[in-house]
Amino acid sequence: MDIQLVAEGLKFPEGPIAMQDGSVILTEIAGQRLTRITPDGRTSLVAETGGGPNGAAIGPDGAIYVTNNGGSFQWLEQQGLLIPGPTPPEHVGGSIQRVDIATGKVETLYDSCDGKRLVGPNDLVFDRTGGFWFTDHGCSTPEGRKFGALYYARTDGSSITRLRDHFVSPNGVGLSPDEDVVYMADTNLGRLWAFDISAPGQLAEPPPFQPGRVVCNLPGYQLLDSLAVEAGGKVCVATIINGGITAFDPGGATEHYPFPDILVTNICFGGEDMQTAWITASGTGKLYRARWPRPGLKLNFNA
Repeated sequence: MDIQLVAEGLKFPEGPIAMQDGSVILTEIAGQRLTRITPDGRTSLVAETGGGPNGAAIGPDGAIYVTNNGGSFQWLEQQGLLIPGPTPPEHVGGSIQRVDIATGKVETLYDSCDGKRLVGPNDLVFDRTGGFWFTDHGCSTPEGRKFGALYYARTDGSSITRLRDHFVSPNGVGLSPDEDVVYMADTNLGRLWAFDISAPGQLAEPPPFQPGRVVCNLPGYQLLDSLAVEAGGKVCVATIINGGITAFDPGGATEHYPFPDILVTNICFGGEDMQTAWITASGTGKLYRARWPRPGLKLNFNA
């Protein structure tokens, strides 16, 4: 696979969005900002978000919606890499933010659900109706982890619902091409989950005594991060330790594409044929471009 370095010097990049003008807007979690990167590698500030902007996606109104973990990591430098560490004691929770691309104005859309504070929102994806699924990664504490969850919400601030909870570390989230399945990667388990959708924002009853269907558990110590779905239905999940992208077939088969960073955190697709892949290599602070062997699924909204 032909891999090209596009930009470096980023502070833990994540949440890439392939824009219609050929640029990429991504989050810099440690930099607490949204950044635009042109195809020739030039960078410019879109917005200062504060906290820890993690996932990002264009909504039906053309704004960028951000899952902000609220600063749930202390940042460590080890062997030339920037590494997310324990949750700082001052962390109180995260939020869903709306960012106006033209002005950089940042608004908080949600910071709680049913009176319970969001812990560390991580990733999101919009369905055809304009609602969005998002994950809450939870966070670490000195006594152990606060569990995470899978949510669904509307962009007008009218509705947020916790659909499944008590997961170890929910991360990447994506929809199947016909939007009858929502996929969720669990970081610490190295597991890709599948949940059948009965209606927009609603899940079908899971198998008995199970929260959902397990697509695959990766062997050994591999951690899963954010994801994007291919037009043919494969789920491409950024993989940590075994640095690269793991493509999961819905039936459970996998194939791995290595990239030069053990902390590969996300992938998105763009270009006229949707075979341009943008990959965030967060430990080294770099953005790569590659020619993907298959087209990615076109997202419902762009700008």
